[in-house]
Amino acid sequence: MNRFSKTAHLIVLSLTLAHPAIAAVDIIPVKQIGLDLARDIAMASVETCRKEGYNVSAVVLDRAGNVQVALRDTLAARHTLEIAERKAGMTIMSGIDSGAFRASRGDIRPELNHMSGLIVMDGALPIRAAGSLIGAIGTSGAPGGEKDAACAAAALKKLEERLEFAQ
Repeated sequence: MNRFSKTAHLIVLSLTLAHPAIAAVDIIPVKQIGLDLARDIAMASVETCRKEGYNVSAVVLDRAGNVQVALRDTLAARHTLEIAERKAGMTIMSGIDSGAFRASRGDIRPELNHMSGLIVMDGALPIRAAGSLIGAIGTSGAPGGEKDAACAAAALKKLEERLEFAQ
């Protein structure tokens, strides 16, 4: 170890000892959405929109932004899958409803739309259990993002007991 490395190592060590909150954690407990709940939320969103006469896709991402479930109604346009996923990605990134993010962050909206996996549009909601963000549902295909968001909200309302039980 050179002199600089030794000094840096001692500084990190002293900070870690002085502030236990900075210390490394070997095992981190997390809440994660399960496949069955993700599937049921996505299906409930598609069914709600279908009853309103809209053919949509619904995508549920886990807390890390990975696709857990992707459903496209029979007559939904093929691009609705990608849009629903990107809407949900925005919700995972921001931690809030994609419509609320869109309304409050017009200053960075154009730049974010060019990032892989993100689009700033209405139609995605966070999925929370016991106060933890466990995923997001994005819906696309209904005219106007507020109708997509309404279908997603109805799905979460329908399954809220299971989300509360997950505490």
